[in-house]
Amino acid sequence: MSASPAAQRRRTAKAIAYAVASSPPAGEAIEIAPGVRWLHMPLPFVLDHINLWLIEDGDAWALVDTGIGMPEVQAIWEVLLARLDRPIGRILVTHCHPDHLGLARWLSDRTGVPVEITQGEMLTAEAWWNQLPGHDVEAMIALFRRHGLDAARLDALASRGPSYRRRVPSLPRETRRLLDGDALAIGGREWRVVTGYGHSPEHACLHCAELGVLIAGDMVLPRITTNVSVLASTPEDDPLGRYLDSLRRFAPMDRDTLVLPSHGRPFRGLHARIAQLRSHHAERLDALRAACAKPSSAADCLPTLFSRELDPHQVMFAMGESIAHLNHLERAGALSRRIGADGVERFLGR
Repeated sequence: MSASPAAQRRRTAKAIAYAVASSPPAGEAIEIAPGVRWLHMPLPFVLDHINLWLIEDGDAWALVDTGIGMPEVQAIWEVLLARLDRPIGRILVTHCHPDHLGLARWLSDRTGVPVEITQGEMLTAEAWWNQLPGHDVEAMIALFRRHGLDAARLDALASRGPSYRRRVPSLPRETRRLLDGDALAIGGREWRVVTGYGHSPEHACLHCAELGVLIAGDMVLPRITTNVSVLASTPEDDPLGRYLDSLRRFAPMDRDTLVLPSHGRPFRGLHARIAQLRSHHAERLDALRAACAKPSSAADCLPTLFSRELDPHQVMFAMGESIAHLNHLERAGALSRRIGADGVERFLGR
């Protein structure tokens, strides 16, 4: 008899070892691996921080991710730039979300260094920033209405307006394109680009086999699971399938790889954590399949996936994730989709 999912999680958690006991104070850079420093910056959400990384690159630093576009974070950067023992010579961004890209343009202007990012991430940032059709607030509201979200929560989301531009005040004028498999020479070592999908369009992780270090961005986090959402521009997409498939790209990496995540503490136990992530999503899919014994919308399924009360910011991610899991089950043939007389899409087990 196989172990229960809870027992499997406990075993997996024991296989994950944190590299340090606590995070550095905001704005302080501490060495986490030879030639790699860890920065901790605040976020104005329940998830209250992001990790950034500095890699020694000769007489300069290569920076990975920039922090959200807030005056408080800019002020921390002002102090940090004055303290660093060498200038920033490269700016690499893992993906287009505001906590990663938010201050890229500001730092690029300050340092004279172009931003390096994948094309899929940069084009999505342009679409959100400019509120292009399918990437605007109205399209998101229409998608969530079709999936059964009530009027009060739709109004709360609409009242927030286009928040992306508030958190990414400006976009880089020009970029250098990162591609999957690119070998970047940083500090005399090779850092290879490993792209992942599902959390964002073309997320770039960085792996240095010589150091045994993976800058994982949001693809592999130690405690929480990365958000995997359907976007209004591609309403029947299967980002969860692509996310789970992307995790295979980390399989060849050494079992003792030091994982540097965007949220939470650096850890070892990459393959154990990936097994835990797969188990987590399998449990969620099983729970949704059971919930859809009767016709259920994505909004109906929110309590199945999230036991806590959700604020409007969290509702946005939760709805995207609920739709993603239902789409994945439909694509697998486990559910069928029906559109009711009220225009709401509901899913029913086959």
